[in-house]
Amino acid sequence: MDLSKKLIAGMKREETFHIQDEHAAIHVGSGSLKVLATPWMIAFMERVSHRMLAEHLSEGYSSVGAMVTVRHLAPTPIGSPIRVQAEITEVDFPKVKLVITAWDGKEQVGTGDHLRVVIEEASFHQRIEAKRKYLQQLNL
Repeated sequence: MDLSKKLIAGMKREETFHIQDEHAAIHVGSGSLKVLATPWMIAFMERVSHRMLAEHLSEGYSSVGAMVTVRHLAPTPIGSPIRVQAEITEVDFPKVKLVITAWDGKEQVGTGDHLRVVIEEASFHQRIEAKRKYLQQLNL
């Protein structure tokens, strides 16, 4: 698959999410407060990145997260919006590097780098099935 025309450095996508109780650190066990949990901030960042790539990939292809390096800079209270942006910085098929950022209504709350890998879904499913069978043989 030639991504040179489909995915290019500088492409961006932005989405806004509303922080609810289930997104709180105390709810997911990553802290004891009712603020946006770091795992949820990362999930929102990955979601925006995935959706951007999905818009430009051919049918039968998808992308998977391979690396996330994030700094959670400030707390975001429950009930607040969080705006997340993903920007492609480099495409080296099948790897796509992105910079990811998040802001609440007051300030930047997160920043980082994200690596996604473009996969052909059928062969990926075959790999999963082979692993499932192997683990089944081990009674795991």
